[in-house]
Amino acid sequence: MRHRSLISMTAAGVVTLSFLVQSASLRSQTPAGVALTGQVTSTDEGAMEGVLVSAKKAGSTITTTVATDASGQYRFPADRMEPGQYTITMRAIGYELGAPASVRLSGGAPSNADLALTRVRDLSTQLSNAEWMMSMPGTDQEKRVLLNCITCHTLELVARSRHTAAEFPKVLARMASYVNQSSPLKVQFRKAERLYEPSGPAREEGWKRQGEYLARVNLSAGKWSYELKTLPRPKGTNTRVIITEYDMPRRTIQPHDVVLDSAGTVWYSNFGEQAVGRMDPKTGRVTELEVPTRKPGFPTGELGLQFDREGRLYFGMMYQAGVARLDPKTETFEIFEIPKEFNRDQAQINMPAPQFSHVDGKLWTQNNGFAVVHRIDLATGKSETFKPFGDPKDGENHNIYDIIPDSNNNLYFTDFQHEHIGRIDAKTGDMKLFQAPTRASSPRRGQMDAQGRLWWAGYRANLVGMFDTKTEKFQEWPAPTPWSAPYDVVLDKLGFAWTGSMSTDRVLRLDPRTGEFSEYLLPRTSNIRRVFVDERGAKPVFWVGNNQNASIIKLETLE
Repeated sequence: MRHRSLISMTAAGVVTLSFLVQSASLRSQTPAGVALTGQVTSTDEGAMEGVLVSAKKAGSTITTTVATDASGQYRFPADRMEPGQYTITMRAIGYELGAPASVRLSGGAPSNADLALTRVRDLSTQLSNAEWMMSMPGTDQEKRVLLNCITCHTLELVARSRHTAAEFPKVLARMASYVNQSSPLKVQFRKAERLYEPSGPAREEGWKRQGEYLARVNLSAGKWSYELKTLPRPKGTNTRVIITEYDMPRRTIQPHDVVLDSAGTVWYSNFGEQAVGRMDPKTGRVTELEVPTRKPGFPTGELGLQFDREGRLYFGMMYQAGVARLDPKTETFEIFEIPKEFNRDQAQINMPAPQFSHVDGKLWTQNNGFAVVHRIDLATGKSETFKPFGDPKDGENHNIYDIIPDSNNNLYFTDFQHEHIGRIDAKTGDMKLFQAPTRASSPRRGQMDAQGRLWWAGYRANLVGMFDTKTEKFQEWPAPTPWSAPYDVVLDKLGFAWTGSMSTDRVLRLDPRTGEFSEYLLPRTSNIRRVFVDERGAKPVFWVGNNQNASIIKLETLE
């Protein structure tokens, strides 16, 4: 995993810049309620818009970030900054701080800290995954294989590797033996292949072709043959944002699904470890709850965190092959089993869907190892299995990725390998597939809105999709930045659809009425999965986990 980021990290022996409390005349120009302000400039550009400036108090796990406006000015609100010593860092592609910086805030008059940036010596250390994909030569079809890599690590590792075309098939075979919650910090191995995965000569030929392409874009020839390309910095309303990032206690924590309960407590599923956690957003304090182990020796990790109507949390135990229900009041778990004939080495229970289980007492969950759906009777524990694609056939590859119930507890699901949204009727068991307009769009995760419209992310087609379950009509909106690879979509109460990029380090907000996207850059390398919007206040607040950098992110717009 890349530990270097676009942020110039402060080292021991911080060089403190000259921070001067502004004179009375200058303070009169500073808006009320500002604790820290300053201008960001560089020799090349002068005043710089869209630079992310971050401040972290000594001893704290919480970092606050704002962006510079068109005049290069940044402002930290006083209600976000307690008195104390702060480290100042920044993110601006192609630039770094001339010297590490810190400032002491007194809690009184605003402090001023002008930042002078210099050109970075090695641009390759700052590229996002999308910028690597933009830079690398090749067709879109060749580059799509890179979307498989970013699930576990950044593309900088691929670009800096020196494997030859002849060596890559063995590397790819080894990577395929890892479970999808593996990371360079914690590798976990599959016990068996999913039944729908390609195998034999076809798979080996695929690895050969992929290896030939990867050897063209890495350092096996001694240097890169292509120019490094970058995305523009944010501008205009895309700089009107406050971002709060909470560090997790360990680097191995992967906060995959992040949700808030009715009291505002933050809950997360740990993608790679046998635990779920809760966090106090005021203090950043994290409490972990150990999840029972059902299959010793099998990979660990949790996924698909969802509330039922009573406020209990459900999540998939993945390769531990069960669904867990957590009572937050008692901090106790109850485990629901899947049918024994499907609890084999391939079993992978990712996405339970309890949102409307109160309608009929039934809980839906999918089994990613077999491309089937299970429905569990919560009173008896008995379950039944649905096979939307029948039994696996040679050369046929389906992947039931996410499952989303409607208000009658009918089930909708995404077919990640193709472009289908599926439906299972809760009363009759009838199954139907609906084909989205864009082929091979890979619908990944989605959420149902109050009007019965399913919002979903077209991962490989770089789009946000909506399926109206009443009219059975689709609508799609292409993301403005290439290779954004959106993972999940949720509609807020103001009518905006939120998603996050797994590759650009940007949060996207779509206005479906106009088709206009806003893109908010995050302060460091991110890997966005499940997205959540807290609607308790007057204005929605966006939350997401940084799955590869062990943090939880809150984003608030200032518009």
